[in-house]
Amino acid sequence: MEFLDVVRRRKTTNGPFRPDPVSREHQRLLMEVAGRAPSQLNSQPWRFVIVEERDTIEKIARISGDSMTEAMSNGTFFERYKPYFRFSAEEMAEKRSGMLFDKLPAVLRPFTKQVFTPRGQKLMNGLRVPQTLGEENRKLVAGSPLLLGVMLDRSEYRPGELSSFYSVFSMGAAMENVWLSTVELGMGIQFVSFPMEVPGKWAEIESLLQVPDELELMAVYRLGYLPSDQVRPAIDWSSHERKKPSQYVFRGTCASPETGWDETPPVP
Repeated sequence: MEFLDVVRRRKTTNGPFRPDPVSREHQRLLMEVAGRAPSQLNSQPWRFVIVEERDTIEKIARISGDSMTEAMSNGTFFERYKPYFRFSAEEMAEKRSGMLFDKLPAVLRPFTKQVFTPRGQKLMNGLRVPQTLGEENRKLVAGSPLLLGVMLDRSEYRPGELSSFYSVFSMGAAMENVWLSTVELGMGIQFVSFPMEVPGKWAEIESLLQVPDELELMAVYRLGYLPSDQVRPAIDWSSHERKKPSQYVFRGTCASPETGWDETPPVP
C-alpha cells in the first residue's frame, strides 16, 4: 500500500472489532514501528504495555463505561467539548475542524439542538441516556481483543520542563506510526479517553496495569481487526479535482475522515 494512501485512509474506529486475537506477528510489528519513531536525542521515552487478559480488559471497560456515564450525566463532557461539535455539513465546511454529528446514536438524536442546554441535560438524564451510552462504551472496550497502554519515563517526562515537551512530542510520533500501521494491517484503533474525564478513574486503570512509580500512564487505546465490511477501501485521489496548493489556506489541522470528509480532500 502506498504511504499517502495509508495516511488518507486513517480513521478512528468507533465501532466493534472482530473477536479474533491480534496475532503475535502484528503485535511485534506495531511495537517495532513505535520504536522507529523519532525522539529528542534518541531518548525513546515511551514504554508500552499490551493487554490481552480478558479479566483486565473487562475491568478497564467497566471503568470506561462508568466514566462516560458520569461525564455525560453531570454535563462536564458537553460543556468541555461543545466548541468541537458540528451539527450540519454547512457548519463543518465553515469551521473545518471538530466532529460532524450526522450519525448520532439513536438515543441522542432527539436532543441534537438541546444538548448544551440545562433542559436538554435534564431530559437526557431523565431518560437515562448517559447510562445507555456508558453501557455501549463498556461493550465496545470489552469487545476489544487488545488494549495498548502508553507510558512515559518520568526521568524524561518532567512537566514544566522542556524535556516534557520533547517526551510528549516523541510519544505522539510513536503512536502515529502505530495508528498508520493499523490501516495496512486491516485493524482499527480508538483512544479510550473517558476515564481521563472523571477524577479518580485514571488512577484505577494505573492500579490495574500495575504502572511502576518511574512511569506515567499517558493513554490507553483499544485495537482489533475490522469487520470485513468496514475495512477501508482504497481511494482514487487522482479523480478528485484539486486546486493549486497556493489556493488553499489551511487553518490548524487539515480536515480528517473523523470530521466528515470521508472521501474528498479539504475544500478551500
